[in-house]
Amino acid sequence: MQIQNKIMTENINTKAVLLSQLKNELTEAAIYARLAMLEKNLKNKQILESISADEASHARIIKDILGQDCQISSLKVSWTVFCARVFGITFTLKAMERGENTASKTYRAILKAYPQLAMIAEDEDRHEAELISMLNDERLNNMGAIVLGLNDALVELTGALAGFTFAIGETSKIAKLGLITGLAAAMSMAASAFLSARADAQAGGESGEEGGNAIKTAAYTGFAYIITVLLLVAPYILLGSATIALGSMLLAAFGIIAFFNFYLSVARGTSFVRGFSVMAGISTIVALISYGFGYLLR
Repeated sequence: MQIQNKIMTENINTKAVLLSQLKNELTEAAIYARLAMLEKNLKNKQILESISADEASHARIIKDILGQDCQISSLKVSWTVFCARVFGITFTLKAMERGENTASKTYRAILKAYPQLAMIAEDEDRHEAELISMLNDERLNNMGAIVLGLNDALVELTGALAGFTFAIGETSKIAKLGLITGLAAAMSMAASAFLSARADAQAGGESGEEGGNAIKTAAYTGFAYIITVLLLVAPYILLGSATIALGSMLLAAFGIIAFFNFYLSVARGTSFVRGFSVMAGISTIVALISYGFGYLLR
């Protein structure tokens, strides 16, 4: 009797696992299909359609085993599509793929009962990740320009605002000086990025699209710089105490660095700890030196 109950319990658990995996496969098939419909790049569209077809094939195998269907998670589909619009396809899909190792282990745990799941387990291990690595993501292609704008703004503005804090001490004046310094520097950096990209294209013998690519590089650099400036200056606009504003500004800088390095760690597989440590260390050292200059000037 105990053996029979154990077998029944195992069957119920396995069915629940398969139902959960069926919902995941159907939901991801819908996600990839939605992303393919939105994608303008033909190569990306074909890759996403291929992944969607694979997920749908996985779902059919599980449905044949269970003899039933289930509903997709519409909320997950909408949220993933939103993230792809904001953060780019590669980041979003690689974040999704972080859960694939768990799915693979789940399938392998019940392979003895359902050998037909072996193909799905193999796909979860390698196939989709290989396809995703082939995607052409404009945000990642222009990551060098974003790094240039963001890193320069962090180093320059944290240093300048720290120096202004001790030399001036009045938040409204510090905010005005920070905005003037930051926006002027953003235009300067964007112009430099444009000229640098244009010179590199001409030196490489490229033609036709070199002007458009240079403008795009300048836009990414300038946009990253301006967003960073606004976030760093915001505490001096919102807070009355220069000391508290300085602490809030440094926290904002560390938050920007943490978010950016998390993005890179997912999208490019880089080390979060190493990237964060280097950027945070440079910004902190510059801020301390500038604070010292402010002390001497005051």
